Amino acid sequence: MSDERLVEDYHPATAAQRHLPASIVLWDETLRDGEQMPGVHFSPEEKLRIAERLSDAGVPLLNAGIPVVSEEEARAVKLVADAGLRAKVLAAGRTVAGDVDAVVRSGATHIAIFVAASNVHLRYKLKMTQDEVLQASVTTVRQAKDAGLHVAYVTEDTVRAPFDFVERLYRAVQEAGADRLVVADTVGIMTPLTFRWYLEEFVRRVRPKDLSVHCHNDFGLATANTLTAVECGATAPHVCVNGLGERAGNASLEEVVMGLESLYGVKTGIRTESLYELSQLVEELSGVPIAANKALVGYNAFSHEAGIHTHGILANTLTYEPLQPEVVGRRRQMILGKHTGKAALVEKLKERGITAPDPLLLELLRQVKTETESRSKADLQRFVEQYRTLFGRPGLSDTEFWAIVEAVGIRTGKA
Repeated sequence: MSDERLVEDYHPATAAQRHLPASIVLWDETLRDGEQMPGVHFSPEEKLRIAERLSDAGVPLLNAGIPVVSEEEARAVKLVADAGLRAKVLAAGRTVAGDVDAVVRSGATHIAIFVAASNVHLRYKLKMTQDEVLQASVTTVRQAKDAGLHVAYVTEDTVRAPFDFVERLYRAVQEAGADRLVVADTVGIMTPLTFRWYLEEFVRRVRPKDLSVHCHNDFGLATANTLTAVECGATAPHVCVNGLGERAGNASLEEVVMGLESLYGVKTGIRTESLYELSQLVEELSGVPIAANKALVGYNAFSHEAGIHTHGILANTLTYEPLQPEVVGRRRQMILGKHTGKAALVEKLKERGITAPDPLLLELLRQVKTETESRSKADLQRFVEQYRTLFGRPGLSDTEFWAIVEAVGIRTGKA
């Protein structure tokens, strides 16, 4: 029947359990946390190219970097801040007066002030007490507000810190003027159910004016946890193009956007058809290949080879695709190989107006399978070996490092 539903949608059944914000401000971290992925480096001009593409795609807020890191990083942040983008430009700094001054000089209108919160960070990294962290946080938040900046306050490792301290700290910085509070799952240990409990408790205790989250992907849960946070009312989820970032990366921009758009029916303001082009640019400039099976932007995301699948897709794309590839700027591919079925060959022959009887189709199918199964894997294996060499030890090699040591004049022998 024409009015019969082809697929069932159970998402509305859980709508009452969500507290979705009225609007979403996607906060992109590709130029900051994305660049902190081992082996990745963007020149100022490359940062500008990515920032322009993010802005054109409709991303409303982007972190251009930490200007106090170096003169070149300061130039990059200023280059992006002065570009007249539609997106608002944010720069980050520690709870240090000089860092805030550097952000002011950069021309960025937004600042993310960050400091660690968990006991392990305070004891072994910062060597500060909770009261010292609180005082430094309040002081720099006030400094940034006095300078006219929109202030987001971030703690590293929020979810592994004592909750009483988290409450006391975030209440204090909000009272000092922080506009947005960011909860970070820095080592990706939250699960969606645990994160829901945590954020509901955070909202109950702290009552943030504007809640944001920063989720890492150490256990492959960054996107799921980020969507859970939005369900809990988070308005500014952090994302990175292609899921770049420290270690296993951050929540993926394209996954969060399409999760919200397609699964939640939330309009993000992103031109989704530009997502693949954006992904390709970041792949090129970062030098980090997109995994073939990466959701939405991976080369196999809309590719079909198995006979059962291609037959279904040719009959109705809903059978094996949850959305049309054009929605994210992709095209569907029918791959001819070992698992190909007769239906795919019939469709392929149509490209030249050819029809063939079954006996010839079966022989063609046999030869296609034989050809693909007999191909050497040598080229692919060389590629994998080269990939392992490049990414197994990114950055400087030992030879390059010790050459620099010698050039600087540091003695390498025993004293």
